[in-house]
Amino acid sequence: MRCRCPVPGAADRLTAMTDTAPAPVPMADVRDMYVVHRAFRREFRLLPELIRAVAPGDTDRAAVLAAHARLVLLGLHMHHTGEDDLLWPKLLERCPPDAAVVHRMEAQHEQVEHLTEQLGPALDRWEVEARPAVAEEVAGTLDALRAVLLEHLAEEEREILPLAERHVTQEEWAQLGQHGEGTMAKKDLPILFGALLEECSPEEREMMLHVVPFPVRVLLRTVFARQYRRYAGRVRGTR
Repeated sequence: MRCRCPVPGAADRLTAMTDTAPAPVPMADVRDMYVVHRAFRREFRLLPELIRAVAPGDTDRAAVLAAHARLVLLGLHMHHTGEDDLLWPKLLERCPPDAAVVHRMEAQHEQVEHLTEQLGPALDRWEVEARPAVAEEVAGTLDALRAVLLEHLAEEEREILPLAERHVTQEEWAQLGQHGEGTMAKKDLPILFGALLEECSPEEREMMLHVVPFPVRVLLRTVFARQYRRYAGRVRGTR
C-alpha cells in the first residue's frame, strides 16, 4: 500500500532513497589469522627438535636449518610489524576500554623481537661450525621465544580477534596480509604461502587461495605446491 503524501512525487523519492541506502560495510573475517598462528606454532615446535638432531660438524645440514630459521623469523617479523603498524593503532582508537590488552600485545612483540635479535649471531656461528654447544644455544633461545609466542598467540586469539571482528573492516584486515610483501624475496613467497596451506582444512584452503589472482592460484596448486613439498622435506630431513 503506497503512502498518501501531500507533496507530489515525494513518496517515490523516499522509496528511491531507501532502495539506494549504502550496504553495511563488511567487517573483518579473521579466520586466516588462525591459519597463520597454526603455522607459526608448528615451525617453532619443529625447529628446536631439528637443530638438536644435527650431527656435530654437519655444516651442510646446519646451513639448511639456519636458512629456514631465518625465513621463519622473517615471516614472524613481517607478521608482527603489520599488526604494529596497521592493527594496534586502529584498536586503540576505536575501542579505548580494551587498550590494556593491546598494550600487552605490543609488549609481547617487543619480547619476541628481543629474542629474535639474540638468535641472529648464534645462528651465524652455528651455520659455519655446527658445534653442539652452539646448537643448544640456538635451540634454547628458540624454546624461550616459543614460550613467549605461544602465550601471545593464545591471548591474541582470545582477546584481539573478537575486537577485530567488531571494529576493523574487511578491507582494512586484508591490508595486514599484504603488509611487507614487497620486502620479501619473490622466491620465498611460495614457501611462506605453502607453509600456511599445510595447516588448512579444505574450506580454509579455498578461503586462502581465493584472495590471490587466478594465475597465481593455479601455480600454488601445482608448481609451487611441489616446490614447497621438496623444501619441507629437505628441512625436515625426510628427503
